[in-house]
This record gives sequence, structure tokens and C-alpha cells, in this order.
Amino acid sequence: MRIVITGLGMISAVGTTADECWTAIQAGRSGVGEVTVVDTTGLITSKGGQSPVADEPGVDRCFTLAVKAATEAVEHGRLAEAGYDPERVAVVIGSSLGTSRSVEKFHEQWIKQGLRKADVRLLKGYSLHSVADLVAERLQLTGPRATLSNACAAGAVAIGYASELLWSGEADVVLVGGVDPLAGLSFNGFHSLGALDSDACSPYTRSAGLNLGEGAGFLLLENADAAARRGVPAIAEVAGYGLSADAYHLTAPDPGGDGASRAMTAALRSAGHTVDQVDYINGHGTGTPTNDKIEPKAIRTLFKTPPPVSSTKSMIGHTLGAAGAVEAVVCAMAVRDGILPPTANTGGTPAPSGLDIVPEKARHEAIDVVVSNSFAFGGNNAALVIRNAAMTDTPPPAAVAAAVGRDVVITGVAGIAGSAHSHAELLETLASGEPAYREQVEVEGYGSRPAGTIDYKAIAAGVNPAVLRRMDPTSRLAAAAVEQLHRTYGKPSRQQAEQTGLIFATGLAPITPVKDFNEGIVLAGGPSGANPKFFPNTVVNAAAGHVAILHRFKGITATVCAGGTSALSALHYAYRLISRGASERIVVVVADECPDALLAGHVKIPGFLSDKGVHPFGGGGTVLAAGAVAIVLESAASARENETPVLAKVAGFGLTGDDSGISGLHSHGTAWARSMSEALRTAELTPQDIGLVASAAMGRPAVDDVEIAALRASGLAERPLTATKSLFGETSGSAPGLALVAAVQSIQDGFLPGTWGVDVAPDELPGLVPQGGRSGDVDHALVSSFAYGGSYLSLVVSRWQS
Repeated sequence: MRIVITGLGMISAVGTTADECWTAIQAGRSGVGEVTVVDTTGLITSKGGQSPVADEPGVDRCFTLAVKAATEAVEHGRLAEAGYDPERVAVVIGSSLGTSRSVEKFHEQWIKQGLRKADVRLLKGYSLHSVADLVAERLQLTGPRATLSNACAAGAVAIGYASELLWSGEADVVLVGGVDPLAGLSFNGFHSLGALDSDACSPYTRSAGLNLGEGAGFLLLENADAAARRGVPAIAEVAGYGLSADAYHLTAPDPGGDGASRAMTAALRSAGHTVDQVDYINGHGTGTPTNDKIEPKAIRTLFKTPPPVSSTKSMIGHTLGAAGAVEAVVCAMAVRDGILPPTANTGGTPAPSGLDIVPEKARHEAIDVVVSNSFAFGGNNAALVIRNAAMTDTPPPAAVAAAVGRDVVITGVAGIAGSAHSHAELLETLASGEPAYREQVEVEGYGSRPAGTIDYKAIAAGVNPAVLRRMDPTSRLAAAAVEQLHRTYGKPSRQQAEQTGLIFATGLAPITPVKDFNEGIVLAGGPSGANPKFFPNTVVNAAAGHVAILHRFKGITATVCAGGTSALSALHYAYRLISRGASERIVVVVADECPDALLAGHVKIPGFLSDKGVHPFGGGGTVLAAGAVAIVLESAASARENETPVLAKVAGFGLTGDDSGISGLHSHGTAWARSMSEALRTAELTPQDIGLVASAAMGRPAVDDVEIAALRASGLAERPLTATKSLFGETSGSAPGLALVAAVQSIQDGFLPGTWGVDVAPDELPGLVPQGGRSGDVDHALVSSFAYGGSYLSLVVSRWQS
């Protein structure tokens, strides 16, 4: 199967449509100028790549950019007339900042006026995945949904994950893209690092710093044969991609360029191409001295005779999480038209690297194969291969021809949550049925609420203190979970670690460093309060960077930030990569903190927080908590070779969505039920085969009643069921990971953990296991999850039969 691009949408500093942007880029015209949408007083520069798009009243700029570019891509690809089932059209978005502009306003109001006067409506779209939910609602797309956030590589990683959905047949079409607005967080952050150029940036030549930009890039991807049948032109083909981790430093790349080189090598391998077939490289090309030194070194290591390399960022600025997708749009048009886009602002200075950077003027050349690079904080590297769709004499991508369908197994799982500071204590919580949320936390002006807070000193044992000091709370949770994993199952050898992938997930993103960074600026009245110590940890993938450095995980890396489905979304990505042979072993780590700021944001929502505990299916509200889980997935062949005991098999997934919009859930539960039924179908099981359902119920009828409807519709309402949030609280993206711990443990020991506060199962759920738990035979378990905004993901795990 070939994946072709049939629709493009783009907004940047040089245009509001893909064609406008491409015309300007061909001409080498820079869009960098005076920024008006961010207060730049006191910064190194007031210049940036601001798009000519006006703000909409009451709408975050991130949403405006995303919806406009996504709509263009869908209309360009004539999706409405294609006849595709909306349930088979996925939405995948990469972003680093999301709605941080609104969050900045909330923090400023809170600090200056107090919590009661802060406008909680500014937080409605706080979750990074809300932009994907809005796009899905506006375009009525109800297939799988995911949000990736590997900082400046997010857009490229999103295209990689979109490819997995198409190669596996889990979607017929994917609308994939990246978006980031200009924001105070990024301007003040890069100012604090001294990374901004005071003038228009000059990648690969003067290399004095970067210009920040904003924008959105979206691509409509589908099967080449299907596109041909409906008569829509194929603009270009997404042939493959590669991901890698440096495991070197949180903000600086590996000085040898090894990680970047490995990403490009993996991308070409997955596409079935060799280095001498590459006609053009769209470089990361930020304009910073370090990037402009290391990237050419990596290119020269891989290519004996490097092809032309140019930087789109020289004209539109660095669009951060949008960059990989925006530059993929540019690459697609370059391939289509046979034009090498230039590098602007060279000033007539040759590149010190000796590379042909296509200075100032575009060139007409035949282009068949393009590599597009995106490198990010945390040492995350991504490379895409985009090729001419007319290359019909080239075999299908090697990724498709690989070992699709290999068995994937779980060989390790460990977690912490609330007062359960070790994996042993977590298992004891499941066995005893006593909740792990014991603290009462004062919330400014609202009294106290129970919360599953974590003692960070108690979980720090075994984590390198030198690295620990640089970590934010989410990163500390992630590191502690991996430490518990290694204590329980043993550490990999150095060689095995360097070949191990790492996929990190979080439902909430790093709350504390963002609040601390914004607070410093507000209290100081400007950039003098921007603390460079906090800024690197504000990116969502910071925890992945820290964990990779701690354990030298250098394989495939990605970061998921999809709300309550995050843990299962990350597991699904790892499963797909291992299943098709792209990796043998991946550690999935999910972590979510529970700071005062999280409670402050939710206490203002009537009825959201409980003042007692979590009573799933009983109402009364929920309890917020911190948690983290680390899971080892590997191929069954790898487990056999290494004589690693198998805990369970990954048997099936169900990924669905609805069009309820930001923070919504449709009450009928139809999409959630589809998720459960699809997981059963792919596992080749019936509802009667399921020995335990690990529910996502959280004590809020707005959620729990929807899940009951889904359980009924999928035939699972009478199966044994436990609600682990009654014991661990609402840990957001980590919650399904904790539920997976319960599911795997039930397969291992035949004990069904109970639901706290339940003495007798209700009539609508006769299988609900009462407090205290009971014994039972479990060969197959289903984990259920949801995210506000209408995304659902279910997973079936099964007893392993070797």
C-alpha cells in the first residue's frame, strides 16, 4: 500500500493558504517582521514570523490557525465528495504550545486578582488535544484521534503516526497536521536561553539565532489506489519516516549528530530508498549556532555527496510543533512542481559547511525523493521521506512489506499513584481496596479537597540525583516509574537499552513548570522574570528526554498528549511499531502530576471535585491524583530470544471518536461502544470471553453514565468490572495505565480488584466487583478509556500462550 497526499492546507508568515505560502517561498520572500500578537517589550527582538490571520474574539489563536488550515486541506482533497465513512477518517495533530496563550491569561488573572476572579473559561481548551477535538467537530470526522507533542518535531511525528494508521488499515483517510501560535511562553523562553536572533535569521550561514514563527500545516493522506479510483490527483507520496533519541542533553543535540543521522537512516530504510536516491533535504535549519553546526555534520556523515539542503524557517520562522507538518507541505509542493525552495537571508555568505543551501533563489530541478528533518528539545529526532507519486516503478514502502502482524507482548509493568510510592504498594492498594488518595489540599478560597498527591522525596530513591535536580514533577514521576520497573524486572544491558525505544505519554502536560515560568514573568513585569531553569521543562516531551538520558534509551521516541486516552494511545503507537518490525522493544511511560494549579482549575467547575472520595457510577464528583506507569512492550520473538517471562499479550485495540467538540462527550455512548467492540473484533473475541473490564468511571455521571451506555451497547455490561479510579483517583492520561496494571495482575493471579465504596453491584452493572475484590479466572481483560472532547480507546490484553 502507498500513502499519497491528496490535500494540502497551510498558514504561515507568508500566506494564509498553501498556494500563497508556496508562491512566496519560491520567491525567497521573508515574512519575518514586527510582532503584534505578543508583547515583545524587553525581549532580544520584536521580530517574528506572524501570520496575516486576525484573532477571533474569545477564540484561542491556536484554534483559528488549525481550523483554517485543516479546512483548506480537506477541501483541496475533495474529501466531502469522496464518500468515505467519517468513522474511518482519523484526525492526528502535532503541537507544542497548543492554547498556551489562554493559559498565560489565566495565570496572570490568578496572580493579580486571585483565583475567584480568574476566568475559568480560558481553561476550557487547556488540554493539548482540544485542538484535534475542535477540528474533528468542525469537519464532522469521527474516526481515530491522536495528539503528538515532541516539541519542534511534533508535526513530523504526527505524520509518522498517521502513516501507521493507514499502513495497519485502522483508517482509510487521515487528516494530519501541526499547529502552533506565537505566544509569550515561547518568546520569553527562547529569550531566556539567548537563542533569538535580533534580526531576520540566517540558517546555515550567519547562524546567530532563530526567529519564532507561527502557523499550521495540514495534509490529507489516503491509499493511493483509493485516491486513483475517486479521481483525485496525488500531490506526492509519504514513503516512510524515522525517529530516534539522542539521550544526551535536554536542550542541546548530540554533538556528533548521531541521533539525527540515525533518524534519517531509519526513514530511508522504511521507505526502501538509499542515500544516493535523495534529491533534496528540507533541513531543520533553525539558525542557531549549534543546530547549524550539528545538522550539516549529520548529513555529511550519511551522504558522501550531499544533495541540496535548504531552510524554510529562513522565511517563515520556527513554527515549533507545527514545523514538521508545515515543511512537509512545502516538500510536497516542491516534489510536485520540481522546484528546490531557497534559503533566504544568506547575505551572499557561503555556508561554512560547504553544503549547497540553495541560497536566495529557488531552482527548477527534477525531484523524486526528499528527506525532511525535524529535531527537538529532549534530543528527539524525526525525518520524513516524501517522494514523487509518479514513481510507480519503485516498490511500496519497506515499512509495509515488513513483518506486519507480529505478536507483541508485555514483559514488564510497574506503577505508582498517590500514597502508593512503589509498585509493591500499588499492588497492595489493589489487593486491600483502600484508596491511595489520603491528603487534604487547601485550594485558595474554596476550602480543602482530597487529592492523590505524591511525596516526591519518597519516590526519588534510585534516580540519579544530578539528573533529578533538573527535573520537573512530571519528569520525576516518569523516572520513578521506570526505576520501579527496573527494580521489579531488572535493568536491560547497555546494548539493549540503546536499542530500546521510548514513548512517553501524559494527559495533562507539565503544569508546574509552565505555571512557575509564567508566574516569574508576571511578577517581574516582563522578560527579566523568565527563568531559563524552568523553560526546558515546559515542553511536553521533557520527561521523555530526562528518562532517555537516565537510561540511554536511544531507539524510537515519541510523546503523546491526548488527555484520558494517552496511556493507551502511546501503547497503540508502540504496538504498531513493534508489530511491523520497526522496533523490538519499547518502554511506554505515562505520568501526570497533581499540583495545586490543577485543583485550582477544576474547583471552579461546579460538581467536578468530590469532598469525600471517588464513587464510580455513584456520583458525587471525582478526586484528582498523580500517577505514573512504565510498561515494556516487545516482540514475542525478542522475549523468546532473551528468555524474558511474558505477562500478557497485546491482543486488540479499538480507536474511535465522536464530534462532541472541546470538553464534550455525547451522552449516547455510541462512539465509546464502537471502541470496545472494535477492540474485541481485532482480538477475535466475544464479550463473553472477557474476564475483567477495567472501567474508566470516575464518579461523575456525565462520564459514568456514558460508559454504562457503551458497555450495554457492546455487550459488556454483565461482565466482571472494576473501576480503579475508586482506588487511585482521576490521574488523567495515566489512569488507563493504572487500569492496565490491574488487568495484567488479574491475568497473573486470578484476583479481581474491587471498586471502593461498592457493597452490592447495581442492577445496570451486575458484574461490578464490590469493595475488597474476589477471585476469578481471567484469560482476557479489556481496558476502557476516554478523553473529554470525544476520543475513545479500548485495549484487550490476553493470557500468553507460547
